[in-house]
Amino acid sequence: MTVAEAVSKRIKTLLAEQNKSMYRLEHDIAMPHETMRYLMGNKNKTVNLKTVLLIIRGLGITAAEFFDDPIFEDPELEID
Repeated sequence: MTVAEAVSKRIKTLLAEQNKSMYRLEHDIAMPHETMRYLMGNKNKTVNLKTVLLIIRGLGITAAEFFDDPIFEDPELEID
């Protein structure tokens, strides 16, 4: 799994926990739908930290809370 895939999965999990749609998050943070669709897509190989931090703010959590998940501790996580 790549870092981009891990970020996407984490966002999906947090959205479900908050009972929030991706559309609602896009609206809350004024992010274009295409940007979110690219980030959440399976073809995405990279992730921009600025975008992730914007999403984290939109979710109303801290960066520490976002990254406090076993998915980011996997030694097999591809960071290249």
